[in-house]
Amino acid sequence: QVQLVESGGGSVRAGDSLSLACVASGGSFRLYGMGWYRQAPGKQRVLVALSDRGTNTIYQEKGRFTVSRDYGTNTVTLEMKSLTPEDTAVYTCFLQYGHGYEGQGTQVTVAS
Repeated sequence: QVQLVESGGGSVRAGDSLSLACVASGGSFRLYGMGWYRQAPGKQRVLVALSDRGTNTIYQEKGRFTVSRDYGTNTVTLEMKSLTPEDTAVYTCFLQYGHGYEGQGTQVTVAS
C-alpha cells in the first residue's frame, strides 16, 4: 500500500535552516505531484510547495523555501532557511495519486 514517511522536523531558533524529507513507498510516482502543506496553530492549512513532473513551485515563503524531488527514490524535500516563529506549523507531505495520500505530519517549531 502507499505510505508517506516524513522526516526532519524539530525545534530550531529564528534564523536557522531546516530540511524536511518525505519518502513515498508502494509504487512509482513519477507522473504524480508531491508536495507540502502546513498548518499553523489556529490557522487553516495552506499549500506550501508542489513538485509535479519536473516543475517545482513554491506557494509560501518564496525566496526562503525550496522544494526538490528525487523521482528515483520517490522523495520530495522542502528546504527552509531563515526561519521565523511564523513558520511554526505542522508540515504535511502529500501525494497526488489516486484519492490522494498524506503523511502523518511533522512539527516544526521556531523559537524567537
